[in-house]
Amino acid sequence: MEKKVSYDFSHGSCRKDTNAEKYTLRKELFGTDDVEPVWVADMDIDTPEFVLNAVSNRLKHPIIGYEEVPKSAIKAQIKWMKKEHGVLFEIEDIFYSHSVVASMSAAIEAFTKKGEGVIVQTPVYPPFFKSVLRLERRLVKNPLKVDKNGMYTFDIEGLKSQIDEETKLLLLCSPHNPVGRVWRREELKEILKVCLENNIVVFSDEVHCDLIYKGHKHIPFASLSEDARNITMTAIGVGKTFNMAGFAISTIAIPNKELRERFQVIYDRIHFAEGSVLSHVAFESAYTNGKEWIKELKVHLYKNYTDLRLLCKKYSEYIELTPIEGTYLAWLNCRGMMISDKELRRFFVEEARLGLNAGLSFSREGSGFMRLNFAVSSAKMSEILERLEDALKSRRSTNGY
Repeated sequence: MEKKVSYDFSHGSCRKDTNAEKYTLRKELFGTDDVEPVWVADMDIDTPEFVLNAVSNRLKHPIIGYEEVPKSAIKAQIKWMKKEHGVLFEIEDIFYSHSVVASMSAAIEAFTKKGEGVIVQTPVYPPFFKSVLRLERRLVKNPLKVDKNGMYTFDIEGLKSQIDEETKLLLLCSPHNPVGRVWRREELKEILKVCLENNIVVFSDEVHCDLIYKGHKHIPFASLSEDARNITMTAIGVGKTFNMAGFAISTIAIPNKELRERFQVIYDRIHFAEGSVLSHVAFESAYTNGKEWIKELKVHLYKNYTDLRLLCKKYSEYIELTPIEGTYLAWLNCRGMMISDKELRRFFVEEARLGLNAGLSFSREGSGFMRLNFAVSSAKMSEILERLEDALKSRRSTNGY
């Protein structure tokens, strides 16, 4: 019988001297190196050993040249998506990409013309709307609705009212970054109905699809129906799931032949090529060996989230934590602090000594919010919570509580 491997997330390797983006940019972004960076959406958790071993084994061959993405790597991803998420893609559906944002930009160019409308549901990961504007398309903002408990959902009636005959593409974030929603089948079907009625193509960013917590299930948009399959491009990859962003490898799946051919024109013009030799073997190893690792990781991540939730509840007059269903990104409602976005940023940097993403960067609907990445070791999470509690306790004392 194969021995069960147990993974330890109590401590992580130091990244301060590795040119890691979240550390090297601290001075530039926050004005000081004395902040714990919890902004960039990668993990301060070691990339799995089975991935690193695959790379090490490949390095035993002394030539690192041009190579095609091996079919075995794509088959490993296809098998994973079918088993874990119930969606079947074929090898011919899959394009290599170095990043989801690059895939998104290529899709905007392939399926819209300058001046045509692209739907973005805010607050959302900034490249969604920045990519639209940089490519001189018309940004169609369809803000999410939020209830009294802080839960977000789609504004379907608002969406219908904003669509015209020149609205061609919807950028779907599923699971959603930063609000942490894992969209239910019924919610996605409402989006599908609107898109089918208006001949709108869907780019579905599902890169966080493996980071789903107990009681929730990721539904790939392309799996809703044959009609959905025919209008959907699905962006997926190993970057978030296995902390492999530095390998710069993801894929985009386009089952419909006509859409695939239109995308291919832009794809070839940009010349995405085939990526890195080392990325290929890392990608395949992750999908082949990663089931137990991600299972244990999610238990660890949810424990971090729970600890953060308890702290926010203790200081609920200042911060309310948005309920999370997926991702490792906490959406903090700090409007109870009754301060400006500028002052809110200053509070986290100078008083809590934490470097977060400002909610305003996710569109104006994020005003008064901050995004905190809790994909860190247990030891680092304890330090983050200690810094935040000290700052909140001091504020409470200053305010006479």
